[in-house]
Amino acid sequence: MLVSILLRQYIETEKIAVSSKKRSVKRTTIILDEEEREYIDSLIEKGREPGIKPLISKMLDVYRSMMIYDWKYPGEYYCGISRVAFVNVEFIDTMLKHIPEEKWREVGRKAGEAARVSMEASINLEPTNREKWPDVFKRLRVQGFGDFYLRDKFIIVRTPFINNPEVWGGFLESLLGVRLEARTLTPPLVFEIIS
Repeated sequence: MLVSILLRQYIETEKIAVSSKKRSVKRTTIILDEEEREYIDSLIEKGREPGIKPLISKMLDVYRSMMIYDWKYPGEYYCGISRVAFVNVEFIDTMLKHIPEEKWREVGRKAGEAARVSMEASINLEPTNREKWPDVFKRLRVQGFGDFYLRDKFIIVRTPFINNPEVWGGFLESLLGVRLEARTLTPPLVFEIIS
């Protein structure tokens, strides 16, 4: 609730007006409840956030990235054409344990294909275009998949939400349109781009 109120106020008042070479920024004051301000102050004191302005900027970035403005509360969360569900990792791990090992890569490929179609249709992002990979990796990070890095011919997945390299290999191959070979079996997962 706090996020949505802050973001609405921020969006309404931080509109940038550009007039004949001059750029002015409209400023606003956000009045927070005591409990909300204490929470924000505790995040700053613990070093989890550098300040209130960067926190609001980060919330706005998440608001845009996750298309929160399209969400229908409660329980119906959409990012473009894809419905999003918040599930714990144990739920995914339990499902994977009931899929035969020889099918893990194919399951990853199907999931990667669904993610690719969703990104193309929802946000006009083409995951198979290597120049767009930073945007694809940011999208995956915001959605909780993990932290993704491209280093030369390697894709590194730090803090993956599941630890199965076969599923990840299939997922990334289908999403990015490349062939990969796993170089590690435990996180951080490292995949070499073969072609």
